Amino acid sequence: MKARNFRYIRPDSLQHAYRILKDDDEAVPIAGGQSLLAGLNIRLSAPKLLVDIGELKELAISSHNEREIRLGALTRHCELLQSELIQKQLPLLSLAAAHIGHVAIRNRGTMAGSLAYADPAAELPACSVALGATLVLGSLAGEREVKAEDFFKGLFETDLRPGELIIAVKFPIPAAKTRVAFAELTRRHGDFALVGLAAVATIEHDRIETARLVYLGCADRAKVAKSVSAAVSGMKLPVTDTAAFEAVIGNDLAPNDMPGLRSGTRLRMATVLTRRVLNALSSHRTAA
Repeated sequence: MKARNFRYIRPDSLQHAYRILKDDDEAVPIAGGQSLLAGLNIRLSAPKLLVDIGELKELAISSHNEREIRLGALTRHCELLQSELIQKQLPLLSLAAAHIGHVAIRNRGTMAGSLAYADPAAELPACSVALGATLVLGSLAGEREVKAEDFFKGLFETDLRPGELIIAVKFPIPAAKTRVAFAELTRRHGDFALVGLAAVATIEHDRIETARLVYLGCADRAKVAKSVSAAVSGMKLPVTDTAAFEAVIGNDLAPNDMPGLRSGTRLRMATVLTRRVLNALSSHRTAA
């Protein structure tokens, strides 16, 4: 199957892109296109106009200071793997990026594209929530900021308003005691996660003080698993007794049945993965 006919335009500035998106409510922005083009080809999406924002310099600007790192919307997945700054200050992004698709996808896919598409099985939405990121959204009306945990509203639903674009994502620099871990289970390498978990925790003397756990693949959207996060706070590492979070994990997750995989099995997979990720915090990367 092939995509339906559509028009294509490449705006010459961010303001030009804003005007196009405001004037045509059937216009859809495209940057890396790693999710959108697949949807076009199977006709899950049929926009009349594609607005190519992939060469807009304003969306490629990144910066940092002692408090936060601001990544431009067009930051590629491969850059999260290659950047020494990201590896040092935001290692969770580097850990997760290694699980995104294959090399060709990581070379083209963008951070903002992943967040805007809001696939609940995608890695970067979960990481942005776990890290307490803030999304900078722009339009002709100006800019506004939305916390990542408020941005994802439901299955493929976000807080993006008509005519808006994600122009940057701001990540606070984690505290020195912060440790991170990431893992996911897939049928094949490069597939979307059946179950995944991004974990950010403060650790003192091998005891979890606070934790932000965000699951992917088994929740309807990227959100903090509040019950499990509360249950693991105070736990000594490595975890040997999983009863505390096993009892509440169903409060945060409600996976659906899949062909060949029942919901109860996926919930059990999430429980096993939780123990694995928590134990990885003992030795996994810390924020510098």
